Amino acid sequence: MTVYLLQTINGIGIGMLYFLLAVGLSIVFGLLRFVNFAHGAFYLLGAYLCFQAMQWGLNFWVALVLVPLFVGALGWLAEKLLLRRVYAKAHEFHILVTVGLALAVQEIVIVFWGPLGNSVPTPDLLQGVVMWGAFVYPKYRLFVIGFTALLAVLLWWVLEGTRLGSAVRAGSESTEMVSLLGINVFRVFSLVFALGAATAALAGVLAAPIRGAEPFMGVEALGVAFVVVVIGGLGSFGGALVGGLLIGIVQSLMSTIWPPGASLMIYIAMAAVLLLRPHGLLGRKG
Repeated sequence: MTVYLLQTINGIGIGMLYFLLAVGLSIVFGLLRFVNFAHGAFYLLGAYLCFQAMQWGLNFWVALVLVPLFVGALGWLAEKLLLRRVYAKAHEFHILVTVGLALAVQEIVIVFWGPLGNSVPTPDLLQGVVMWGAFVYPKYRLFVIGFTALLAVLLWWVLEGTRLGSAVRAGSESTEMVSLLGINVFRVFSLVFALGAATAALAGVLAAPIRGAEPFMGVEALGVAFVVVVIGGLGSFGGALVGGLLIGIVQSLMSTIWPPGASLMIYIAMAAVLLLRPHGLLGRKG
């Protein structure tokens, strides 16, 4: 039972990282109806820039603040200079442009940091374990659970309690209506895309001490993010949270029960949810 409890808590931690990775993808789709295949590249950049910051002598806490801001700025530029030009075109153009951007970022990472992975040390403050009787758990993973939970609350407040959040929610229903109210929808688009890039990079920074940084982690992350978004429902904040936790716990428990099938069970869970609720757990019809 201790092993299963440990794996369940592990699954919550992994699931919260999946939520952080997927929520930006979900919000961008909900507002722009734009499927961003470059989303995993921002996660990849977050992990590698965290690694590079620590190579330069900066600590993890500085990287945790600066890297998402920097990647968010890159996402803002990418949306403004490149992606905005294909919004009105067919979805095939969206896929081609964002896949091309993702491949370009991946190759840049390989050129600068090499094709092999790099380990990222756990911050000194969070090294070691916490002990409750016979239960032992790493401090860093507990920090990830607590920190991402606070971020979830903050993101919920941004979407539900701020002017930007109101514009995003209204824009997901009708961008024309938002424009008629005098709101610059393209500015909202840029801010939302930058927020999505920043949250993906933040997930990369938090994941780096757990799994390191390697050039192909963005492809894996993109696949998981799409599964989480499809399970939770496209454009749903709550769906991204529920979907992330569900996939994280399933994957973690299956790594103990049936290790070879742990990744397979992610897609089986997605298929089961879609059979019961084709629009996702918290997705809207239409």
